[in-house]
Amino acid sequence: MICALASSVCFGAASVFQAMAARAAEPGTGSGVDVALMWRALRQWRYLAGLGMDGLGFVLQIVALRTLPIYVVGAALAASLAVTAVIASRVLRVRLKRVEWVAVAVVCLGLAMLALASGKEGHQDGSEALRWALLAVSFGVLLLGVVAGRLPQRSRALVLGLGAGFGFGVVEVAVRLIDGIDLTDPVWYALLVGGGAAFLLLTSALQRGSVTTATAGAVLGETIGPAIVGVVWLGDRTREGFGWLAVTGFAIAVAGSLTLARFGEPPAAEPVPGQGQDPEPAAERHPGTP
Repeated sequence: MICALASSVCFGAASVFQAMAARAAEPGTGSGVDVALMWRALRQWRYLAGLGMDGLGFVLQIVALRTLPIYVVGAALAASLAVTAVIASRVLRVRLKRVEWVAVAVVCLGLAMLALASGKEGHQDGSEALRWALLAVSFGVLLLGVVAGRLPQRSRALVLGLGAGFGFGVVEVAVRLIDGIDLTDPVWYALLVGGGAAFLLLTSALQRGSVTTATAGAVLGETIGPAIVGVVWLGDRTREGFGWLAVTGFAIAVAGSLTLARFGEPPAAEPVPGQGQDPEPAAERHPGTP
């Protein structure tokens, strides 16, 4: 559980740096997934720092997934938004509303309930069909990015966020299925394609549309699906008689994280004295507003 929480801290801190770098990068001309955006973001030290934190968080996530049920780790990763909110309030001086401080406390309560109720990870290997299905989903994540380019702005942000969440969910399940290095195992390719596609879609979502909507979609995509796979196909269980506590803790942890979804959004840049400043980001204007 310590590794799961530590990975959440790493991912939460990384999101602050990555969101700021993605918004500072020169925008492209496409409306969906912008492959060149990743390269432009990589030129920014904040994005590189975020990637370093993500790398450490991923290592801790692997350790957690090998010892805990997926539903516990998924809820802990969603709780990274609570970490982001606290960092934003302290370091970036973003003011948290009372309801958002309550949401941070709710997330912590949900994780505590999960820690009390969770059993050991399941030891089922998963069928061959599940492994190929995981690879198909990873390519489906890329397809979602293509579809997003043809959708209206608000729908585009949600689809990009959901796609990123599905990609990270593929990574969570793949880590559990991997058993040694076997290049004939489709799970390895699902891990690479799903993880890469998730980062690509998330980077595009951080720059385009409503990042709050995209972040909420990512939270849903990376928690619910993998948790179901873990319980149904991989044998994840709770402690005897504590199933209700695990379900309740999972639900309120995810709900609290969704309340904090706006903290996927980087803070607005400070206005330069003597220059005009657009009071409202274009991504948040209502349709038809000049």
